[in-house]
Amino acid sequence: MKIGILQCGHVAPEVAAEHGGYFDLYPQMMEGHGFTFEGWSVVDMEFPASPEDADGWLVSGSKHGAYEDHPFIAPLEEFIRQIMAADKPLIGVCFGHQIIAQALGGKVEKWQGGWAIGAHMYDFPGESLMMNAWHQDQVTQKPEDADVIAANPFCANAALVYPGKAFTVQPHPEFESPFVEGLMEHRGKGVVPDELLRIAREHLGDANDNTRMAEIFARFFRTRSLS
Repeated sequence: MKIGILQCGHVAPEVAAEHGGYFDLYPQMMEGHGFTFEGWSVVDMEFPASPEDADGWLVSGSKHGAYEDHPFIAPLEEFIRQIMAADKPLIGVCFGHQIIAQALGGKVEKWQGGWAIGAHMYDFPGESLMMNAWHQDQVTQKPEDADVIAANPFCANAALVYPGKAFTVQPHPEFESPFVEGLMEHRGKGVVPDELLRIAREHLGDANDNTRMAEIFARFFRTRSLS
């Protein structure tokens, strides 16, 4: 099964030099599940010809806001709607979670509560999963067709499922702790409050559930179901 990665932003060069970019992170996360991957850098206006170019699609994270005025936003929203209409399974991560919601009638805003950085626990049906976060924006109003399936006290719409169509998550299951440490060093200083960076550093050694989320992604791509 071929998964198309829609890259919506570029990893900080200093971090990418050591850990790779989005075209590396998702295949690494999904290693062993039998998928092949092809990437399109939509942030650079490189779009697939049609949803038929892959069997399933994954929309990446980004430093950009879904509500900002960038040339790639409107065509990406249209392509997301085309993927849904073509009945191809779709997964979104962080910015991907947000832009899919926005494209389908939801609302994304800069969250008044500030940043979520580093390891956070998310309550999914029947289990709690630890994953790394890096965001200030949130989905503040979900689309009518979406169901909330994960949340925590900071993020009410932490994961959404569009039954049989799409699954999106606010945290970054493709980010391991060394990657987050690199972000704190090269993207966090002077942007994220020092106290949040300090707390995140204290939890860099915490175990995460990225492997479990990779299993959930794989199941959804193959079956359109989370269970």
